[in-house]
Amino acid sequence: MTLRNRRRAFGGQLDYYSHDSVVCGGPMNFALFRPLAAADRRLPALYYLSGLTCTEENMLAKGGALPLAASLGLMLVAPDTSPRGRDLPGEDASWDFGAGAGFYVDATREPWSGSYHMFSYVTDELPALVHRELGGDARRQGVFGHSMGGHGALVAALRCPGTYRSVSAFAPICAPSRCPWGVKAFSGYIGEDREAWARYDACQLLADGHRAPGTILVDQGGADEFLAEQLNPHLLAEACAAADQPLDLRLRRGYDHSYYFVASFMAEHLEFHARALGC
Repeated sequence: MTLRNRRRAFGGQLDYYSHDSVVCGGPMNFALFRPLAAADRRLPALYYLSGLTCTEENMLAKGGALPLAASLGLMLVAPDTSPRGRDLPGEDASWDFGAGAGFYVDATREPWSGSYHMFSYVTDELPALVHRELGGDARRQGVFGHSMGGHGALVAALRCPGTYRSVSAFAPICAPSRCPWGVKAFSGYIGEDREAWARYDACQLLADGHRAPGTILVDQGGADEFLAEQLNPHLLAEACAAADQPLDLRLRRGYDHSYYFVASFMAEHLEFHARALGC
């Protein structure tokens, strides 16, 4: 593991790392914020999964999370959204597939199957590294994310019982099997087997008996330009109601899909996770 950069911010330490990932077959990047006041003990770790085109830096620079995370004693961990620089054909051909768009799936279709294993990376390999070497508490973990990352957070919490105590999302892609972004990603990374897609679709996972810990918290901007075609929060609401899965879905009038929206409600999400994680 290599420390690439270190910044002091809001009474905490913000570190940018790269390391050799086994599941992704090469180097991966992530960032970690740790409150210095709690440097002598293991901390609850909250994993943030970013959206399309983002890196490990976006939320930590734009999301407004650091001051409250420092006061709560909450570690923030932000992985990159895909492997980088694998020289795969088409890797950089479009903004919504390939580099910056790993979609938090384990690819089974060539050439992506050799490295694009983002589900295993964010739910297994990275948390193990954070626990082993960076002071994260494996018994107190939460997950949240934005857009593509909101989809990833929902799927991670539903598929990994006992791993996370809390889950939330900003404008998640709620039913990726039924929207253009998800169909493109699943077809490219997994192929045309829709039964395999179901393992990465929150609505289908709920229908198949998977449950998230506690209440799922979701904020959605009412003026989001992707709301009708890509995000479909009404489908998540229907799936949760049918499954008796508690859901707190909040439509925020006038807000769009940007980090201005995310930052506006970040404090409420951090406080939600802090309660569940015992901060």
